Amino acid sequence: MALGCDYQRSGYVLVDEAGAVRNMKQLRRRAYRLMELAGLRRVRLYDARASCLTYLANNGVPDHILARWAGHTNVKTTKRWYVKPSVEDLRGAAKTWDGLHGEAPPLREIL
Repeated sequence: MALGCDYQRSGYVLVDEAGAVRNMKQLRRRAYRLMELAGLRRVRLYDARASCLTYLANNGVPDHILARWAGHTNVKTTKRWYVKPSVEDLRGAAKTWDGLHGEAPPLREIL
């Protein structure tokens, strides 16, 4: 508001004081500083992005919404590169296999 007509309306959320879009280096630097100030473990932004999209996918958000959220035009890109199964997801799949052949005996019984 202080700049009046000199403010650049880019439509982006993360901009500098004049409205210019921040580059990735600037965003990364600021994000890491915020993590430090908040006492959080330093996480790469792309890892955080993948975690966010995986969480949304695992909680029922439709694929086309995930792609839009990520800024992708192709749902396959989002699913391929950003939605990662967790260890807990894999445990669920392992339990499904147990239904096929029964639970494995404890290791001490095998040895």
